[in-house]
Amino acid sequence: MRNPTCPKCESTSIIKSGIVNNRQRFKCKKCTYNFTVSKLGKEIDPYFVIKALQLYLEGISYREIERILGVSHVSVMNWVKKYKIKTPERYDYHPTYKILSHNELAEVMASPGYLKGSGMLITELGDKFMVIKWDRFKD
Repeated sequence: MRNPTCPKCESTSIIKSGIVNNRQRFKCKKCTYNFTVSKLGKEIDPYFVIKALQLYLEGISYREIERILGVSHVSVMNWVKKYKIKTPERYDYHPTYKILSHNELAEVMASPGYLKGSGMLITELGDKFMVIKWDRFKD
């Protein structure tokens, strides 16, 4: 960890001053201010944030995104709130998805019947590909 700076006077002349709530406490020699440094938490790769938001915009539920990406559905909800993503309107289309390897994707794309329908999106998902297809609900 790099040496902390005083949040009050921004001095770098800092000494350790005990532990409070399992966090190191510091004291500034210049202004005698006591403070603790913010805990370094786990940070999720921005790739997963972007993919989660893309999938959300495509109409996939929070729980399904959790299963696909392995990221908590609560995290996805928090990102949606943080970036002010509007809830997609519900149309008479329902997204279905498949996760395929490169060879499987080539086979699927070669079949002429698969390309017919309401719409399709192919996105990279790590070393695999996700095919999202919208099918109309049957009455």
